[in-house]
Amino acid sequence: MSTRYVSWDEAVALFERRGLPESSYENLYDEEYILVEGPVVVRGDLPLDDHEATPWAEDTPDAATGYIVDGDLTVEGSLVDIDDGSAALVVLGGLTARDAYFEGDAKLITLGDAVFRAFVGHMTDKLVMVHGDLRTSVAVFLAEFFPDLVAGTLSGRLLTDGSEDDAVGGYADPSPDAPLTDLLVPEVLAAPDAAPGDFAFFAKVGLDGGAVRDRVMKGLPLTPAP
Repeated sequence: MSTRYVSWDEAVALFERRGLPESSYENLYDEEYILVEGPVVVRGDLPLDDHEATPWAEDTPDAATGYIVDGDLTVEGSLVDIDDGSAALVVLGGLTARDAYFEGDAKLITLGDAVFRAFVGHMTDKLVMVHGDLRTSVAVFLAEFFPDLVAGTLSGRLLTDGSEDDAVGGYADPSPDAPLTDLLVPEVLAAPDAAPGDFAFFAKVGLDGGAVRDRVMKGLPLTPAP
């Protein structure tokens, strides 16, 4: 895949050509970015807080403020952002990943749909804008985390502690009668008598937050195999 560094002015010119609204990119830092020519397939996880672990470090070895994928992006593993100061990700197309886990100051913008088997976000100073549908089996939004925009439909089981917003075009649960045991692996479900520890907000929705984080860090899925 082809990558190169681009200035903020070059990035804005590309955003305008692709039709990305200014209301989305005006919230990004006006610094240097790494442009990735799409469509792109990433084998394994894509950590936004560890540039050296991305497939784009070979041709663009120095970290930048963020990544701009000019086209569709498919991540065969998880999209992960845990540490503060991590890179923004702008996808000028559709985004597909196995799971997404955001805990740091995540910045994610997609021009098209975003599709995950599970999407977990909590305790983060974030910018998440999806200019299409956000489709998941399970979306876990806790501790004031909620997407800033979903222009289409947020589809999937929504688990939240009240962290909701009105910037969503619509909601749908394709499997409203399915128990969580059908939607998530048993390892991340909270035992009835378990102490919540450092992830008390996960316990409110029946999950073991430590186990969720641990599986993501080990590159393991949060949902059963399809």
